[in-house]
Amino acid sequence: MNNSSTVCVDANVVVRYTLFPDDAIQNLWESWEAAGTRLVAPTLLYYEVANSLYQYQKRGDINADVIHRVFGTALALPFTLIGDISLHQRAIVLAATYRLPAVYDAHYVALSERLGIELWTTDARLVNALQPFGVEWVKLAGA
Repeated sequence: MNNSSTVCVDANVVVRYTLFPDDAIQNLWESWEAAGTRLVAPTLLYYEVANSLYQYQKRGDINADVIHRVFGTALALPFTLIGDISLHQRAIVLAATYRLPAVYDAHYVALSERLGIELWTTDARLVNALQPFGVEWVKLAGA
C-alpha cells in the first residue's frame, strides 16, 4: 500500500489536530499539505469528531464555545468522504476478522484497504490489534 498522494485519516487524528495540536501531528499535517496529499475518510468521520468533542465537554475538559470553534475547523478540513453499502459490509467482515471492539474503526480500515492507501490514526490499540495480522499500512500518527 503506497499511494502517497492519498491517505485515509481517522477521527482521532482530526480531533488531535484541531483540539490538541502538538508538533508531531502538526508536522504530519503540514507534510500532507506540502505534498498536496488528498485526505479521505468514511462518511462517519464528522459523527465521530462531534461525539469526541462532546465527550470532552461532558467531562468538563472544554466548553461549548470551544466545541463550536474546533468543530468548525474540523468541518473546513479538505476531506473527501466516502460511504457506500459495500464499505459497511466490508467493515463488518474486517471487524470480525481482526477482532476489533467496534465496527467504526473497521470502516477506516476497509476504506484504506479498498483504495490501497495508508490509514493514519492516533489509536495505538487499533495499530496493535492489526499488526499480528500483517496489516502494516495502518500508521500511528504522532508517535
